[in-house]
Parts: sequence; C-alpha cells; structure tokens
Amino acid sequence: MNYKSKIQLAYRLVIDKDSAFVWDKYVFEDSYQEYLLQHQQFNSKENPLKTFRELLAENEKATQLHYLTGIAAANYVQQLKGNFYRVTDALGNNYFPFINYRLDIINTDIADINKHKIGITFYSPLLTYLGMVDNHFLLSKNTDDSNQFETFMIPAQANLSVCYLKE
Repeated sequence: MNYKSKIQLAYRLVIDKDSAFVWDKYVFEDSYQEYLLQHQQFNSKENPLKTFRELLAENEKATQLHYLTGIAAANYVQQLKGNFYRVTDALGNNYFPFINYRLDIINTDIADINKHKIGITFYSPLLTYLGMVDNHFLLSKNTDDSNQFETFMIPAQANLSVCYLKE
C-alpha cells in the first residue's frame, strides 16, 4: 500500500454460546429465533434437516438465510451508532467507525441453540492510509487529496483486515 492510499477496513466479530458481552447474548438469542422462523421456507417438511450446513448442501437458496437471519441484528447494530466500541485507537479515545455490516451464519442447529454460531463483519468508511507505525494502521477519516490530516491509529489485530484498497 502506498502513502495516502484509500482503504476500507473490516472487523469480524464471532458470536456463539460462550460470548460474554450482553449485546452479543441478545444478538445470539434473537438471531437464533429468527433462524428458526426463516429456515422453514427452505427446509423440507417431510425430511427436515437440523443444521444450517446440511440445509445449505441440500438447498442452494438457503444462502438467503444469512440475510434473513441478519435482520434480527439490525436494531442491535443500530444501537452502536456507527462505532464498534471494542476496537479502540491507540489512545483509547476513538472507536472503529463503521458504515455497514453483514451477518453470516457459521452454523446452527434447529434442535440445539448451543450449536448456533454467527459472524458479524463491520465495514469502515473509506479511510486514508498513511502507513504502519509500531504495528498500528495510521489512518485519517479525511479522504481529500490534502497534505494535512487529523489522524488516529488502530492496532493491527486478529479479525481486522483491509477489505478494499485504492492506490
């Protein structure tokens, strides 16, 4: 990546039965209930499949369940008001900004909520990448072709990735 490249970051949060945050628990429970409702339109009444992976192998239209189940998370994501507070900058003042998200079902089972596991990927707005400093992305929300930037630094970490690059 070049100095002053434009990038978009993605942060993926995995939620399952062991998730400790209250917000995660609400998303976990509501997304499971939504899955139980929505899977019926893709599952066979005569020979119902229990797991999402089995259903996906049998009915390719079941890929729609990612989106349909994700509807249950919409109000919870809206509560975050565009900032994912678990990923902070180097000073702990700014948070991971996001403009969009996508929920995906890793797996689930209609007979066992403990097997329910989802991922939510949060996508940042376009940012100006100014380099890496001590294993931190040096970034600016200013994407104009300027030579002055208000910056912040987000540490490189697990589940954080560059998902778009414009040099």
